[in-house]
Amino acid sequence: MTATTAGTPTPPAVTGGGHPQRWLILGVICLAQLTVLLDNTVLSVAIPSLTKELDASTADIQWMINAYSLVQSGLLLTAGNAADRYGRRKMLLTGLALFGIGSLAAGLAQSSAQLIAARAGMGVGGALLMTTTLAVVVQVFDDTERVKAIALWSTVSSLGFAAGPLLGGFVLDHFWWGAIFLINIPVAVIGLVAVAALVPESKHKQGDRPDLVGAVLSTIGMTAVVYAIISGPDHGWTSGQVLVPAALGAVVLAAFALWELRTPYPMLDMHFFRDQRFVGAVAGTILVAFGMTGSLFLLTQHLQFVLGYGPLDAGLRTAPLALTVVVLNLAGVGARLLPRLGTPWTIAIGMALVAAGLAAIAVLGGAHGYGGMLLGLVVMGAGVALSMPAMANAIMSAIPPEKAGVGAGINGTLAEFGNGLGVAVLGAVLNSRFAALVSVSAASLPAALAAADGPAEKARIADAFATGLETSQLVGAAAVLAGGLLAALLLRRAERRQA
Repeated sequence: MTATTAGTPTPPAVTGGGHPQRWLILGVICLAQLTVLLDNTVLSVAIPSLTKELDASTADIQWMINAYSLVQSGLLLTAGNAADRYGRRKMLLTGLALFGIGSLAAGLAQSSAQLIAARAGMGVGGALLMTTTLAVVVQVFDDTERVKAIALWSTVSSLGFAAGPLLGGFVLDHFWWGAIFLINIPVAVIGLVAVAALVPESKHKQGDRPDLVGAVLSTIGMTAVVYAIISGPDHGWTSGQVLVPAALGAVVLAAFALWELRTPYPMLDMHFFRDQRFVGAVAGTILVAFGMTGSLFLLTQHLQFVLGYGPLDAGLRTAPLALTVVVLNLAGVGARLLPRLGTPWTIAIGMALVAAGLAAIAVLGGAHGYGGMLLGLVVMGAGVALSMPAMANAIMSAIPPEKAGVGAGINGTLAEFGNGLGVAVLGAVLNSRFAALVSVSAASLPAALAAADGPAEKARIADAFATGLETSQLVGAAAVLAGGLLAALLLRRAERRQA
């Protein structure tokens, strides 16, 4: 099942219909993938519970989300290279085991610090799962079915986005917050048994060595930058506690880029950035993830803190976004429009729809409640269904075929970085705006309400929080729109140059 050359290893070519149990294997792979994706979206619904029961500040909540995202994004490319070298099945089993152990630790955590540490450990398992699942899909399907299989694999992302808030809301209505992590354990056990029984082993004996230095540098650099963004509202943007980690992050990321240019087995080949198609798709991928994850972080707080919905009701009301993506992906709308419109126009229209949806949630959600939000969620879903497949195709077409696995790792890394950045930046905008409008010094809305003197003061604080949410969502919309226009422009210029 492996294929190597005297030089750079190339992905194995599966012919003759692929593995005889390929569709059953795909089901197992999607189960493992869904476990990781559910965990991230389930956590967003639990934000109010964690704020109250663990006395967590907004910065603590952001780190509970970002600890996982930053560790995973820093290790995705290294995990993919390790899977190629040491065995994809072996790394998939390792990832499931680590994710299950991390989930147990998170479910039993007694403080914010313990939960953040457990989430970081889960990020290691998540990195192995995110890379090896796609590698196995490519391995067991032949060229005629691979596109369909990858489309189903990617649709699981949106399914997890939709089902996570529902599952999280149901669990929080009946159990304590730790149960949202403990439900991962039986799924991980089932996945371990199924992978061991069904998934074939495959590896390149001469595969790239893991770029451990690159993984450490990228993780430290991104963590320092996001820490600076999170700390800005509390300590001031010009304070040493913000400028020092920001400068450290910039220096370490520059060192990462230089290292990647010099090492013989880079985690990220920096020469890819010479291709404008690649740069345009990179910008779009980061900003779509930025807008989606940041908006979910804000939306769940809006639904529960401002509109007064319970966790389950809030989860139900976030589902239309992902369900729109799932329906349009299964119907193949994006795949049909891409050849007709071309990649630049498809991305531009898709990201314009994402930005319009975010703006509608901000403006109409405040004036018309959930009815206004619903329109924005559906419009956002249509934009994601159009833009994400086009951007993934642009990234993969800009990378040589022998680096297809690296391309998948890059795509996952960028999405994870965008996720963490969205929560950090939009959360920082929310905190700054809220602090500017409210004289009460508090780390979160519940703390500010608890310190309020009388119903009038509480109403003023709630209004200030709603205004902060609106501002941060409009900032996200502007960033997504700018990213879409930039991506389309770069892709269009690249196409003209090729012509």
